Amino acid sequence: MKKTVKIGIQILIALYLPVMVWAQNSPPNVLIIMTDQQNADMMSCAGNKWLKTPNIDKLAAKGMRFEKAYVTNPVCSPSRFSILTGRYPTAINMRHNASKLDQDNLLEIIPESVGFAFKEAGYETFYGGKVHLPSGGKDAKTYGFDKLISLDERDDLAEKSKEFLLNRDTISPFFAFVNFINPHDICYEAIRHFPPENRAPAEIPIPLLEAVEIPDSLTEKEFFASYCPPLPDNFEPTHNEPAAIMQLKELHSFTIDARKYWKEKDWRLHRWAYHRLTERVDEQIGKVLDALENSAIRDNTIVVFTSDHGEMSASHRLEHKTVFYEESSNIPLIVWYEGMDNKGETDDQHLISNGLDLYPTLCELAGIKVPEDLPGISFVPLLQNDNKAYQARQYLFMENEIGFMARDARFKYALYDNGDEMLIDLQNDPGEMFNVAGQVKHREAQKTLKDHLLKHIAKSNVKK
Repeated sequence: MKKTVKIGIQILIALYLPVMVWAQNSPPNVLIIMTDQQNADMMSCAGNKWLKTPNIDKLAAKGMRFEKAYVTNPVCSPSRFSILTGRYPTAINMRHNASKLDQDNLLEIIPESVGFAFKEAGYETFYGGKVHLPSGGKDAKTYGFDKLISLDERDDLAEKSKEFLLNRDTISPFFAFVNFINPHDICYEAIRHFPPENRAPAEIPIPLLEAVEIPDSLTEKEFFASYCPPLPDNFEPTHNEPAAIMQLKELHSFTIDARKYWKEKDWRLHRWAYHRLTERVDEQIGKVLDALENSAIRDNTIVVFTSDHGEMSASHRLEHKTVFYEESSNIPLIVWYEGMDNKGETDDQHLISNGLDLYPTLCELAGIKVPEDLPGISFVPLLQNDNKAYQARQYLFMENEIGFMARDARFKYALYDNGDEMLIDLQNDPGEMFNVAGQVKHREAQKTLKDHLLKHIAKSNVKK
């Protein structure tokens, strides 16, 4: 019997070892896992005690987490365009999901997107879940992804991604982009309370309706006393908030209605549902990460976790995204690969743009040439514990449908299309409660950021 077991083990080693040797010496696979509408605070590893995200936490514990990671535009389609192309959305005149695009520029940029770059380098390219890309519709082939993992954005995507990783039996490297929809379902909570005029009624996803419910095992008093997240410290609107924020009513009337009419109970239930939806997507992510952990390609796969934008979640009496506030624009970003130098570290110093910087970073890690005119900065030196070699950006820019923003290590400055200005001293006012634009003591900081932002806008050739 012992001899038979020994022979069996030898056969398994003979079959498995060559695969492992290949996995350690071939070009690295790339697996990007993206959620939708998850802000940087929505992870227990970030200190949020009102939810549990054990799978994301596990990735952060063995990878590197970036606390100052931001999107180029805090809305789905513009942000996703940036992540796949490494360019600002205004390169195609895109400032919101329904923008009239510069089709000539779009047709020039798409063939240079990251999917094509990896495909031309010999990678098989895979896509799963939400697409929502300009000229992509529900088909990511337009952006260089030849094979589909799943059209589903929820549980089936998790299962199909699991099968994909466990059954990987080819020696050619892959570039896979897995896109889960949640916690985006939280969008429908305000919409179902305040349906927009002149639009067809939204189909409310079942997961949202389940997430909003108070557990049967709790009384309402117990629920709000001990289980439901409290209102955030920055619940009230910013003092001297730009009037431009209220112009969101033109496209997002439900957001303004929620600010006007929701009571504390409504806001707290909204936050409860947002946390539960985030836990739900963490479970789905866990299936993917567990599959990778048990696969033959584990030791030769780069994993990136991020989101396309955040969610206000009652800060400043707002829900949804779009605005430049931290809850809307600051997103999770974690990178892991076997043997990385900064395992388990958190970077809270450097300004990272997931829309601009992931493209050159992944190319450098994979040994692929980066297009020369991309505005992003590879943060590989940070992953390799070589901060001196990193060309840190001094200013980070952001765009949305009502204005533009620039920030540095301390201040955030926004210039809106109607001429309104906002300056936030993030060092002394992390909750963004006071607009200090126009104050004499901050005049120099405001002028510096405004000058840099105006140069960015001019360079972007924005069409209003």
